[in-house]
Amino acid sequence: MIPVAEFKQFTEQQPAFKVLKPWWDVLAEYLTVAMLMIGVFGCTLQVTQDKIICLPNHEPQENLSEAPCQQLLPRGVPEQMGALQEVKGLKNNLDLQQYSFINQLCYETALHWYAKYFPYLVVIHTLIFMVCTSFWFKFPGTSSKIEHFISILGKCFDSPWTTRALSEVSGENQKGPAAAGRPTATIAATAGAGPGKAGEGEKEKVLVEPEKVVTEPPVVTLLDKKEGEQAKALFEKVKKFRVHVEEGDILYTMYIRQTVLKVCKFLAILVYNLVYVEKISFLVACRVETSEVTGYASFCCNHTKAHLFSKLAFCYISFVCIYGLTCIYTLYWLFHRPLKEYSFRSVREETGMGDIPDVKNDFAFMLHLIDQYDSLYSKRFAVFLSEVSESRLKQLNLNHEWTPEKLRQKLQRNAGGRLELALCMLPGLPDTVFELSEVESLRLEAICDITFPPGLSQLVHLQELSLLHSPARLPFSLQVFLRDHLKVMRVKCEELREVPLWVFGLRSLEELHLEGLFPQELARAATLESLRELKQLKVLSLRSNAGKVPASVTDVAGHLQRLSLHNDGARLVALNSLKKLVALRELELVACGLERIPHAVFSLGALQELDLKDNHLRSIEEILSFQHCRKLVTLRLWHNQIAYVPEHVRKLKSLEQLYLSYNKLETLPSQLGLCSGLRLLDVSHNGLHSLPPEVGLLQNLQHLALSYNALDALPDELFFCRKLRTLLLGDNQLTQLSPQVGALRALSRLELKGNRLEMLPEELGNCGGLKKAGLLVEDALYQSLPAEVRDKMEEE
Repeated sequence: MIPVAEFKQFTEQQPAFKVLKPWWDVLAEYLTVAMLMIGVFGCTLQVTQDKIICLPNHEPQENLSEAPCQQLLPRGVPEQMGALQEVKGLKNNLDLQQYSFINQLCYETALHWYAKYFPYLVVIHTLIFMVCTSFWFKFPGTSSKIEHFISILGKCFDSPWTTRALSEVSGENQKGPAAAGRPTATIAATAGAGPGKAGEGEKEKVLVEPEKVVTEPPVVTLLDKKEGEQAKALFEKVKKFRVHVEEGDILYTMYIRQTVLKVCKFLAILVYNLVYVEKISFLVACRVETSEVTGYASFCCNHTKAHLFSKLAFCYISFVCIYGLTCIYTLYWLFHRPLKEYSFRSVREETGMGDIPDVKNDFAFMLHLIDQYDSLYSKRFAVFLSEVSESRLKQLNLNHEWTPEKLRQKLQRNAGGRLELALCMLPGLPDTVFELSEVESLRLEAICDITFPPGLSQLVHLQELSLLHSPARLPFSLQVFLRDHLKVMRVKCEELREVPLWVFGLRSLEELHLEGLFPQELARAATLESLRELKQLKVLSLRSNAGKVPASVTDVAGHLQRLSLHNDGARLVALNSLKKLVALRELELVACGLERIPHAVFSLGALQELDLKDNHLRSIEEILSFQHCRKLVTLRLWHNQIAYVPEHVRKLKSLEQLYLSYNKLETLPSQLGLCSGLRLLDVSHNGLHSLPPEVGLLQNLQHLALSYNALDALPDELFFCRKLRTLLLGDNQLTQLSPQVGALRALSRLELKGNRLEMLPEELGNCGGLKKAGLLVEDALYQSLPAEVRDKMEEE
């Protein structure tokens, strides 16, 4: 007998594929097994038993009717039975080989083809049904997508993160109305309590019943780091799979085609089986010309399996009918609803994850099939389509990775002296940050989509916040907290319109630093949000490509003390609004494309420091007008193209610091010595060949930088500057250093590297404040000093 297992290869599938089998496919599979058993049973009988048995007909040829064997059928007529008994003992004079020959010949010529091949037809048709049912599981274009989908689906279903996410949502939904609708009284920690008690209320819920108290443990499970990373990888896989599968509808099309083919096959089988089933008869008349061989030309044959085949045929037709009805229902299901679209509306309502997107094409079709198996699969799978769920997972992974102990190791003092926590290039902001209540400055760089949680209010010492390419959302409830605590705010982004609006409502803010570009079409207007709310603002720094000073700067004109405009080379044209900044003490106009000193600057009576670094200044003849800025003490004109200093620089009596480095100076005016208040003079990185002797008049000079020039000698008058502490002479062309350097008793730093010196004067030993660490010179020159001088310098 042929085992049914031999046909397993035609319908063999992975066990996991069962989730894509709706009930009609499962029913059809069982029906095909039943039909296959009918066919195999018939084939087995056909092979193992005699097919037909024939006996010669003794009636004369002329007396034979058209159906010579019909009279032998048992119809209950006694005469016929008597006739059969009369001829029962007739001898045919045929041997066994002649009977076998007649049986085979009559089987091939007289028996109807349907009666002969019925079991084989059943097997063939059933195999076709099997192939049609499982073809989309085998076809390369569809099987790869199905296998990938089943793999991801199983991992999503079993992921601990899915259980946690749904449990959290379920817990949130049951806090309010759900609890009120229960028949038994519920005693739990009040959900409306403060933040500190809310966590305790989630730990346990006590259900009070008439006779017993039942304590429900929390459903939410804890994820370890490994499980969190696995869930993170699943989110990425689901995203990529969705993009790939939603592009086409090959699965949907293939399923329709194989269903239509099964319906057509069912109709064809049903029609021809109903027509030919009556051809299976018990007695068959056989008329063959074999009289020369056997002596007979007419035979009456018995089809031994006719009775059984007729019963099997009716059973087979019944199964085919049921199979066909399932196929017709499948077509109805395929066409009566839009299966290329799938909505997660019910899941969104149930879980509260309102951002779960609807899907389409093959992705939608597979989810519809999954719902026929178990809708819980779609619900758990939807967790990995939600960006809210993904952000929660990222937050959980961050909290695992960045523990409070690890964050405390990153704490350090910043330039402002505040205890700062700096985080860079993280996928989010760890909640553990808000456990460090000692943090005074929070610096966040390259962190995307920050939403500050209520825990921000725990940073009671927070005074400084930096958001560098880190867009942040701030709930309204936290704006009051930052408005009362924050003193310094730094924001850096691609475009200034990305600056959060809540920044301009921080009333206690004292420093605001903004960095970003205006769009090209708005750069000329340079419109900035109103600063009227910033009543305490003292420092404003703006790095952009503005064409003029933003008009909103005048909103803080009455109390702004420091303004820094860094334009990255873009030309700043309109500067008249600077005149309104009456309280301004420090002004920086860096890389603003200025060719002259702006006249508006001379109207700033309170100005103490001016920085015009990295512009295109060639002439500073307007320097005379600085005498109107009576409080000006620091003037930075470095990194320009200034070729000379005008003589009326002598008018700047109150000037204490003058920076002229990185220019094109070749000489200095002698009148510079009349700037009696000068404490710092930096003329390094120029082309100076000599110094005027009048430099010795600068009796208050403490810092003099002459590095990277072309000086070959120093005037002896320079050493009259008794208060000089720092003298930088590196990278010049000096051949000797005057012994009068010993008169500089306060000197603590002397740079001489990069010159042409052959020896150092031993008078350096008279510079009591000069130690070895403060003397920057080649080792060979240092060794040329007398031993006692070296020992003195090396003393602690």
